[in-house]
Amino acid sequence: MMFLEFFIWGAWFVTMGTYLNAIKFDGTEIANAYTTTAWGAIISPVLVGMIADRFFNAEKVMGIMHLLGAVLIYYASTIKDPLLFFIVLLAYAVCYMPTIALANAICFNQMSDTTREFPPIRVLGTIGWIVAGVIVGVLKLEPTAYPLQIAAAVSIVLGIFSFMLPKTPPQAAGEKVTLSKVLGFDALKLMKDRSFAVFAIGSLLICIPLSFYYGFANLFFNESGMKNAAAKMTMGQGSEVFFLLLMPVFFRLLGIKKMLLTGMLFWAGRYLLFAFGNNGPLVFMFYLGILFHGVCYDFFFVTGQIYVDKRAPEAIRSSAQGFIAWITYGVGMVIGTWAAGFVVQYYQVMSGTEITGHLWRNIWLTPAIMAIVVIILFALLFKEPKNGEKEPVDATMRGITEASESEAPV
Repeated sequence: MMFLEFFIWGAWFVTMGTYLNAIKFDGTEIANAYTTTAWGAIISPVLVGMIADRFFNAEKVMGIMHLLGAVLIYYASTIKDPLLFFIVLLAYAVCYMPTIALANAICFNQMSDTTREFPPIRVLGTIGWIVAGVIVGVLKLEPTAYPLQIAAAVSIVLGIFSFMLPKTPPQAAGEKVTLSKVLGFDALKLMKDRSFAVFAIGSLLICIPLSFYYGFANLFFNESGMKNAAAKMTMGQGSEVFFLLLMPVFFRLLGIKKMLLTGMLFWAGRYLLFAFGNNGPLVFMFYLGILFHGVCYDFFFVTGQIYVDKRAPEAIRSSAQGFIAWITYGVGMVIGTWAAGFVVQYYQVMSGTEITGHLWRNIWLTPAIMAIVVIILFALLFKEPKNGEKEPVDATMRGITEASESEAPV
């Protein structure tokens, strides 16, 4: 289940910008397409929290969502009009994004010890993402509609398979569930704490430059002449797994604040590597920037989820995690993707009415500068929790496991 769940996303998401550029979408139109998953992340808590959690078995909802999604993403692969493509892909994202939480719920319902049992299952999702990227890259499918069609075919397989999964009854049947609770707005009271407010606002702001990578890195590598770019980009997911395993050691050495700042610094460093590297003598800078993904993602997103787990009272801990996910994966990514699309379109190179390339150095320097500004503000304003460096390894691992349960690979 986990392998197929993230194989689907990995098959089309990374390379979509290259395909849309090939069919003459401009930077803004590509960015609009990439906002669909962020909008899906905003809407999915409502679908899962207010409908699936109360009325229907998780495996049945998951099966229906994937079958509907298969039809929608296949239809999207036949569309050349930017507006219609956006509408159809948005409908697909609304079907797909809730299935991530549903897959987790199906797992948890079968487990007696999630700390021990969940991680080796969840890592199959990352492996699925990697395998999808390798297939698309090796077969040179990036500028074609085939990745979307592969995702549609695998969605049908997972949709059918979902009905064979163990029964997972609704978790909140009979409970009163409000929209504010589902979206985590109960955690807004934590914003009275200055450090938490700085963390939340910093998380939102850093997601703006982060979005440049997710939407346009594959197009950049292909325009730079890199062979099998999609396959090579999966090295980032490999480093993500590696650094996740090392995080307990880094927590002991660095503490929360330095971990968060390290994650931000590596984002800025990654963009500088892309800006000044090339596909010739300096190609190692491209590969190093890809390998930075483990630090970029784990040290900021996963550490941030652990910070929330430590700071939020138990009664609103789930709401706090939901709130941070909503403002980062949702609102932050929407704003960031729009900003990335504007910058990429501004620096596109035209020959008559044809887009012939992009001024990539200027493009990558833009999010690098954004990230540096956020880093400086965060370093000055965020206060390290007093016990941030004194958490035992087992407590840290518990936090990492809980964080991993709610993450999606990028």
